[in-house]
Amino acid sequence: MIKKLKAWARELKRNIYTLYFAYRDKRAPWYAKVFTAFIVAYAFSPIDLIPDFIPILGYLDDIIIVPAGVWIALKLLPDEVIKNAKMKAEGKMGKKPVNWVMGTLILTVWLLLLAWLIYFLFE
Repeated sequence: MIKKLKAWARELKRNIYTLYFAYRDKRAPWYAKVFTAFIVAYAFSPIDLIPDFIPILGYLDDIIIVPAGVWIALKLLPDEVIKNAKMKAEGKMGKKPVNWVMGTLILTVWLLLLAWLIYFLFE
């Protein structure tokens, strides 16, 4: 059971790296690029939709949201884009890609949500 879970986690990680290279490919449709970019950014982001310290619910995003998003993104992308991205990802496994644009976008969204929450609470 543990070996199957570890294999599944390795495959998920490999797919996330593949998606990282796939969304940057010019042959990918724009809607697939947008969806894939958000999934990759969410997967690499240290900020979760549901914080991990919340019992059980905190890990649901890691167990359900990320794998479901990866699966959908792989279905949206053309096969030749995925094949090319897999070859690129094989050499880059283990190193987290750095994308300052997506990082800035995620940070901005979270800061806006925090500002809205503070405004809402203290209004």
